[in-house]
Amino acid sequence: MHDFLRDLPKVELHLHIEGSLEPELMFALAQRNGIDLPYATVQEAKNAYLFSNLQEFLALYFQGMNVLRKEEDFYDLAMDYFKRARGEGVVHIDVHFDPQAHLQRGVPLDVVMSGLLKAKQEAEETLDLTIGLIMAFLRDRPAEEALHVLEQAAPYWKMLDAIGLDSAEQNNPPAKFVDLFNRAKQLGLVRVAHAGEEGPAEYINEALDILDVQRIDHGVRCLESDEVVARLRREQIVLTVCPLSNVSLKVVENLRDHPLPKLLAEGLKVTISSDDPAYFGGGMLSNHMACAEAFGWDKSVFRQLTVNAIDEAFVTNDRREELRARLAAL
Repeated sequence: MHDFLRDLPKVELHLHIEGSLEPELMFALAQRNGIDLPYATVQEAKNAYLFSNLQEFLALYFQGMNVLRKEEDFYDLAMDYFKRARGEGVVHIDVHFDPQAHLQRGVPLDVVMSGLLKAKQEAEETLDLTIGLIMAFLRDRPAEEALHVLEQAAPYWKMLDAIGLDSAEQNNPPAKFVDLFNRAKQLGLVRVAHAGEEGPAEYINEALDILDVQRIDHGVRCLESDEVVARLRREQIVLTVCPLSNVSLKVVENLRDHPLPKLLAEGLKVTISSDDPAYFGGGMLSNHMACAEAFGWDKSVFRQLTVNAIDEAFVTNDRREELRARLAAL
């Protein structure tokens, strides 16, 4: 099964590039930029990558990204993950990035974009990998700020595949960002949003109705509402589920308790992603292997999950057909 899952042409729809920052790279970038870290060694940093909820994780996540200052830092961050993912058999990644988190630290949007775009171009030219870009907005920041950042990003609109909504879900309902998502729709941008991870199932409906999103990131709490489940099944809205992330953030205590098998049994369109692999126990291969072990799934289940992801990926039609052919040939 390990060999099959490694060779499976995996498609990742839910990856935060800042959450792919491994401690080794954090130390290297800190040294390059003359930044003092609160850890004496790489091992000490790895030991700190433990938390009991989303808020504790976010504090660590924002602290870690402080080493990202220059274009080359963002390029190195992205290429480090792209190479690692390709080595695990990943063929496409839809990448979330958080411009507000960098603007707050005084890092200009042009620095972030130029580094990420350079890495995207190089990965697509040299790694047999395609990359989608999702400009994500922090739901615990003011909605007006998010709208301002989207306008500021005008030179890059054509290079974005979608906008997203992430960070702390509690007390930050989707409706808060209706103006932002309406503007993105005017611009012809696809909309996606985190909903139903730590927030209630109702946030999933809100994201679909008020923000008009095409994709729900996480969505595991949909099972708390028969109505939401029926809607997701009827409309075949994709859920980008992140199993090891859900365990790390205590959405579930143990992977064997994860709702993934139930989501599939309900006929929902589910995919598997790693979310923040440096913090949550590994990338796409680790997530697939963990699910094989916890649920006893056979190859057909993983093939279906991959079909779902290929269907929904931000790729050209030619690339989509190529990935489908690759999967069929396995």
